[in-house]
Amino acid sequence: MLKHRIIPCLLLDGTGLVKTTKFCKPEYIGDPINAIRIFNEKEVDELIVVDIFATKENRDPNFLLIEKFASECFMPLAYGGGIRSIEQARQLFTLGVEKICLQTAVLDDISLITKFVDQFGSQSVLVSIDIKQNWTGKRQLYSASTGKSIAYDWVTFLTKVVAAGAGEIVLNSVDRDGTMRGMDIELISIAAKEVGVPIIAMGGAGCLADFKSAVKAGASAVAAGAYFVYYGPHRAVLITYPKYADLEELFGKQVGNIES
Repeated sequence: MLKHRIIPCLLLDGTGLVKTTKFCKPEYIGDPINAIRIFNEKEVDELIVVDIFATKENRDPNFLLIEKFASECFMPLAYGGGIRSIEQARQLFTLGVEKICLQTAVLDDISLITKFVDQFGSQSVLVSIDIKQNWTGKRQLYSASTGKSIAYDWVTFLTKVVAAGAGEIVLNSVDRDGTMRGMDIELISIAAKEVGVPIIAMGGAGCLADFKSAVKAGASAVAAGAYFVYYGPHRAVLITYPKYADLEELFGKQVGNIES
């Protein structure tokens, strides 16, 4: 087992797989089931799937589709998008999802985290926090469902989310999303120094060195989208994943509680 997880994140638009750039212009990539099967073959340790329009369109999670994902996945599956209630989360877990990823519902009511954690345990509850820089370069909390920044200090929000019981944080740089030009290392470092729970850094990964830099900055894991679905300078669609040996060389491995 690797010391640090490298996690593909797939974005859904309805039933199709898409990829955004800076949270805009979703480009159709293909069939998510096909992508999951390829990741199975690559022996990926974990997968995140997010329906990026469920909340915008006031839809419930597509339970039938998610059931298909869970039945195909050989790896733990985290799902986000349209989750607002304990009942929805319970159904997702019943279908085989191992973690839920919350965002908009938490922006509206942070106390929901504690309710979910009380029911399902902190290890099953991820909270996604999106950060976008304004024209002055100041980092601000961002709502993907409204497409607007929020006038609330993002570090304060982060600490409150963790205090409410979130087991992991998905920290996403909107400005780096889909660019493959490197991650916001300063953002990761600030967040890692503020909280003790695992941080899954996301946004901008374009090479293995970017993963290593994020981990050095304090991330426990790194998630990416474009890196796993695009290939070459012309961004040809190709679902891929690094060889385990390359990741092992990058991070080393962990056997039980002993790192090597």
